Amino acid sequence: MVPTTRELSVAVYLIRRVAQAVITLFAVLTLAFILGRLTGSPAALLLPETATQADIAALDAKLGFDKPPLIQYFNYLGGVLTGDFGDSYRQQGTSSMDLVMQRLPASLQLGTAGFAIGVALAFAVVLGIHLSGRWALRGVALGLGAARLAVPDFLFGLLLVLIFSVSLGWLPSLAGADPLAIVMPAVTIATAQFVVYARLLDNSLTTESSQDYVRTAYARGERRSTVLLRDVLPNALLPVLTISGIHLGTLLGGLVIVESVFAWPGLGQLMLDAVFSRDFPVVQSGLVVIATIFVLVNLAIDVLYGFVDPRARVR
Repeated sequence: MVPTTRELSVAVYLIRRVAQAVITLFAVLTLAFILGRLTGSPAALLLPETATQADIAALDAKLGFDKPPLIQYFNYLGGVLTGDFGDSYRQQGTSSMDLVMQRLPASLQLGTAGFAIGVALAFAVVLGIHLSGRWALRGVALGLGAARLAVPDFLFGLLLVLIFSVSLGWLPSLAGADPLAIVMPAVTIATAQFVVYARLLDNSLTTESSQDYVRTAYARGERRSTVLLRDVLPNALLPVLTISGIHLGTLLGGLVIVESVFAWPGLGQLMLDAVFSRDFPVVQSGLVVIATIFVLVNLAIDVLYGFVDPRARVR
């Protein structure tokens, strides 16, 4: 059976996006190696202050830092391709990737909850305003969102702790067995996400609503809600899809501050500790995981974008 022109265009589009994803991952691996080596050898930090230069040189040899950088790089790539990301320098005998995977679920839980709440809130507010036609609420909602965005996450999180944990005693301030512990960190993330999606969706809906096809639908006597949800919203979602892929992919890397405020045992805290202690295998494993998630999310968004808007397949 001969494939159709549309099937060929879809196949070419998918192959191109997958190739771009592979190149991106390779670039991240290379950058992680270079930045890790630029910070110097970790031997001086791992050994006590009484260690001699001979002790430091011996540990460098054991860790492979005595070899030429190019040899170290190829050894690193070979280990990654075989699934060997090396053991943690701080926790000898423990795989660095195992440490990362132990922390990853907590970060995914927090990031996904915050992202979902923020997007859902933005859609509910903006669609409610456009469906009801109460434009006075538009300025209030977007103004409150902009005010929240002006407050740093660490300060907003601390304010939540002071109000809902210290003063009212409604919510736990630190991560633990209590399922309510996720509420404040998730709200901190969600409110920061809200204004981005609210403004983007509002502008997109406003722009699409002025198009000729919308005026034609109204001229046929169709209801406002029908035109908005059936005709306008699908087209208005395209830029939102693009930004959501970038935000969702980078969210894991940006959770360090929120996790620090609420003592959330996620990947961000592990990466921060590993950077301070020059635990290169953990840093590199964390970067690989974050980059892979970022690439996969954006690949999924690209594929979805290509099916929603066929024009994307020709770019």
